[in-house]
Amino acid sequence: MASPAPASPFARFVHSEAFAGLLLVCTAVIAFVWANSPAQGAYAALRDTHLAVSVGGARLDLSLEHWVNDGLMAVFFLLVGLEIKRELLIGELASRRRATLAIAAAAGGMLVPGGMYALLNAGGPGADGWGVPMATDIAFALGVLALLGSRIPLGLKVFLTALAIVDDLGAVLVIALFYTSDLNLGALALAALTWGAALLAGRRGVSSLKVYAVLGGVLWLLVLSSGLHATVAGVLLALALPIRRPDPAGYLTSLTDAARPGREEQVGARLRDLEDLLERAQSPLHRLEHALHPVVTFAVLPIFALMNAGVTVGAGGLGAVSLGVILGLLLGKPIGVVGGAWLAVRLGVASLPRRVTWRHMVGAGVLAGIGFTMSLFVSNLAFDSGALLTQAKLGVLIASVLAAVLGGGWLLLVTRERKATAVISAPGTVAPPPAP
Repeated sequence: MASPAPASPFARFVHSEAFAGLLLVCTAVIAFVWANSPAQGAYAALRDTHLAVSVGGARLDLSLEHWVNDGLMAVFFLLVGLEIKRELLIGELASRRRATLAIAAAAGGMLVPGGMYALLNAGGPGADGWGVPMATDIAFALGVLALLGSRIPLGLKVFLTALAIVDDLGAVLVIALFYTSDLNLGALALAALTWGAALLAGRRGVSSLKVYAVLGGVLWLLVLSSGLHATVAGVLLALALPIRRPDPAGYLTSLTDAARPGREEQVGARLRDLEDLLERAQSPLHRLEHALHPVVTFAVLPIFALMNAGVTVGAGGLGAVSLGVILGLLLGKPIGVVGGAWLAVRLGVASLPRRVTWRHMVGAGVLAGIGFTMSLFVSNLAFDSGALLTQAKLGVLIASVLAAVLGGGWLLLVTRERKATAVISAPGTVAPPPAP
């Protein structure tokens, strides 16, 4: 018998992220093997292939790798921005105590790894890579949790999701503030005006996604020309889209009236219309997030992995940069995440989720060391192509694999021990295990 579909929206989200993680792993392995095979020349030629787009007298000529990192990843950052805004306004981060726990853990999980890397590479050629070990890949992290099944408390999954979203927000700020080239003030001013137009459209309640698509395209070109990284345009556009809670009460009342005796023939028509009515009642933010999620999952992130995970081992090998990234992600992340969360709980401004223990939090901290997507992205910004970039990417790949194995293994051990302790409550007495 086929397994039932996940019941709740959050369960469906976790399920899709688990598949996204598996798809990313497969694509990354293909890229890595390709880049270290006799056909590595073809792989390099693919990334360096140029594609030009002309509109009127304007011409944009970028390599395929840059189209992916500057163009497709703007779509990824748009989705990240939508998730951040939703969580802040009506999601997990709308609760003060839950938001405080996630913010404190994310802050520690960025400062400690970045600090460890900076200490190891202070004054050296790899000093600019301090931002590489600060990120968490939500797809991989939730994918590992999904593999462990219902033995993992739901509160831990919610916490890790909120942590990764706050972490993404921090990464966006780091990119905008510290990994930006010389600014073109004219293009930046025009970008600000375009963003203002998008914000005004959102405040006026404009619901057409076509309007935001046009404004987003113009904003992307202007941000690209301004010196800011083009992906920042995706986050800015996301902040402009309006969000509101669907209000299906009127539709449900209408359906109830139709179900009264003597009106049975109306029920079928009402049921057929209900889904369309609720779909139209959704805000532009919800509609765009729903539309982008499969695009990012099945296209954007796998293509990004294909373009960026192909690291030729012999080109740079391991070095101080790799060591800084590995130690930052594997050691700095869990220390920072658990330390930040502990401090927030100790000060009384936050509390652990229900059924979540500090041993669970250690496992979540280790899983937060799966940097992959965002860490590879920051590596490209921190270093030009060469030995340092190779070292950074190798460090990211090694640390992400080890974090997934160690974090998953730790949580598996913790859940097995708790189950064994719960089953044997006293000598000769067997108690039922606690509810998951």
